[in-house]
Amino acid sequence: MSLRQFSRFFSAAMSTAMIAGGGGGAAAATPATATKPSVVLVHGGFVDGSGWEGVYKILRKDGYDVTIVQNPTISLADDVAVTRRVIAAQPGPVVLVGHSYGGVVITEAGTHDKVAGLVYIAAFAPDKGESVNTLIKDPPPGAPVPPILPPQDGFLLLDKSKFAASFAADVDADTAAFMANSQVPWGVDALGGAVSDPAWKSKPSWYLVATDDRMIPPPAQRLMSKRAGATVAETGGSHAVYVSKPQAVADLIKQAVSKVQLAAR
Repeated sequence: MSLRQFSRFFSAAMSTAMIAGGGGGAAAATPATATKPSVVLVHGGFVDGSGWEGVYKILRKDGYDVTIVQNPTISLADDVAVTRRVIAAQPGPVVLVGHSYGGVVITEAGTHDKVAGLVYIAAFAPDKGESVNTLIKDPPPGAPVPPILPPQDGFLLLDKSKFAASFAADVDADTAAFMANSQVPWGVDALGGAVSDPAWKSKPSWYLVATDDRMIPPPAQRLMSKRAGATVAETGGSHAVYVSKPQAVADLIKQAVSKVQLAAR
């Protein structure tokens, strides 16, 4: 079954004088003082960054520096630009995390020099020239079909009455209803945005498969993660696994940070 069917960098710590003056002889950090990579979280379509709250709180409690990107999800180019600005603002290396469509964003934005690793959470991991549209076209018989309503003014929404079953089946009912009623319209242009240089070809990657996902079928997730050469973990969970299983998501992110930091020594 093909994907078509489912249609280190490490920056050493530098002194303020060296950053300001472009030199000055400041020594690179030793392994004992090496900077822990920051974590940058990128949301997908139909939602905003608030869904990362549970993951954010776990990581912050455990001492990680975490930033959440608020993508407009109007076009891939805009989302990549927003994400790259956040990456550039981090003090050192970055582990870049994407959920769903956010996986497309990190695949394109992840070539930034500060990005040391990629983590995909039930996400698209496209190859060169691929987009969400090319990855979801021609689904096999029996595959779940997301309840996407016809586009209005160039934007897509999910049918509110079917949102929970398709997107957030294991999220508590009140939260799932809130997510359905607070949807962010997803730009048609964003779905058509094609990747030019997949970051997973040059950066290590990790992938969490949500085995009960009814938006991106688990077999497609496994195929994309295998193609990317990712370190794979699986957990029972809906497409909103980052909301319903924040500990499993945080654990994989921490694994990626640890591996990236170790590799830099």
